[in-house]
Amino acid sequence: MRPKIVRLCIYPKDIQRITGKSDRYSRELLRKIRLHLQKQEHQLVTVEEFSTYMGLSFDAVQQFIID
Repeated sequence: MRPKIVRLCIYPKDIQRITGKSDRYSRELLRKIRLHLQKQEHQLVTVEEFSTYMGLSFDAVQQFIID
């Protein structure tokens, strides 16, 4: 049995699955999180950072991450 590969970063499509919102909303939310965390435009947002920002449990968010 192969171990499940878990991604470190979150993408707009993942946020769409979690929130049920549009792609545009998801991209805007990632931009707001980057600003809040003072990250540069090219830096990625991790699943943990997203779950903390949104006030969701890491395990609940991780279930929606599909590779």
